[in-house]
Amino acid sequence: MSRLWRAPFLEDPLMFMRVDKLQAELPAPKRQDPNAAAALQELLGGKYGEMSTLGNYMFQSFNFRSKDKLRPFYSLVASITAEELGHVELVSNGVAMLANGPDMPGADAGDGGDISGAPFEAMKDIRSFASFASGGGGALPVNSNSMSWNADMVTTTGNVVFDLLHNFHLECGARLHKLRVYESLSDPTGREVCGYLLVRGSVHAHAYALALKQITGVELEKFLPTPNIPLAKIPECQKYLQEGSHRRLYTWSPADYKEIAGIWGNGEQALPGDPPGELMVVDGMPEGAKIHALTGIPSAFSPDYAPEEMFEIATKLYQKSR
Repeated sequence: MSRLWRAPFLEDPLMFMRVDKLQAELPAPKRQDPNAAAALQELLGGKYGEMSTLGNYMFQSFNFRSKDKLRPFYSLVASITAEELGHVELVSNGVAMLANGPDMPGADAGDGGDISGAPFEAMKDIRSFASFASGGGGALPVNSNSMSWNADMVTTTGNVVFDLLHNFHLECGARLHKLRVYESLSDPTGREVCGYLLVRGSVHAHAYALALKQITGVELEKFLPTPNIPLAKIPECQKYLQEGSHRRLYTWSPADYKEIAGIWGNGEQALPGDPPGELMVVDGMPEGAKIHALTGIPSAFSPDYAPEEMFEIATKLYQKSR
């Protein structure tokens, strides 16, 4: 997962620091299901997917005008940018896990063997054959039909009200997106991705609504959540609600973006229907969870692929670096 980091020795830089964790722990898939992986791709490269939220907030934060005068609103967009980068990583891991299925101990031992018997014949019938043939079963910035995400989905106008209103719309659309994908999946891996993102998307929509209320006086949170998605009815959301994730915004920085407390705080309460409590800003980032380690499959890459040689080299390099 990633966060924005401000270097103390530079004037006004934006840098990304990466931490080798996911924002949430994903359970192992029950079976290989590349079609479910394709469905989950909608949350990555679809119109309201994580590539869209990341792209919008990232370029809005880069282009933000009058930062000194509008500091809380800049900090809000900048900090959520870092979280969205972690969401891209989370969904990508879910896609790869579903496409590859449960771990197969020893699957990366030896070479690819005899491939003349078409060991991946079933792959020709999956929804997105390109995800296997070109991507090896990994995630790509595409939607559920393998159509490429593109920069036309990014809105950055320089008008803070318009941009915040667009962001509110984007988060509401993304929540509906996630609900529909959730309803189409039965595997625990994909459902966990959706459950976590539904909670965090609710936070972001609420945050943009509160920001707009401060600027315009319009109480958007009175008709939140929009669309009406009661998180209490979604099992995978429960642990995140119980731990208070619906009430927290993270700065994703050790010292910066604290100004979001002027928007996400001041006695404001959680949305009706969610567990009650006061909204809070948390310095830094959540603890995070271990990233699932995918096992290599030599026959999918080259009959002569000998992973033991690469493992030996990697082990020597690792030991040398310590």
